[in-house]
Amino acid sequence: MRPTLAAGDRLLVTYGVRIRPGRVVVARFADGRVVVKRASERRGPRWWLVGDNPEASTDSRHRGAVAVEDVLGVARVRLWPRPRLL
Repeated sequence: MRPTLAAGDRLLVTYGVRIRPGRVVVARFADGRVVVKRASERRGPRWWLVGDNPEASTDSRHRGAVAVEDVLGVARVRLWPRPRLL
């Protein structure tokens, strides 16, 4: 599958909103790395995050589920290079 986003894309992110499966989110992995991934499913107090390009993506398959408080916000739209709803 082709990735939804590319390096250098600029996003409009809304913080403090309810996360739903299928949404593109900004999250912090346990090692402190901030990533943009798709929320797949809620597993108790944690979210399972996946990349749109599984062959080239580091996601919950490698790092485990992410705590709810470490899912920082929802990406609403890509601002640059060209607007597109996510």
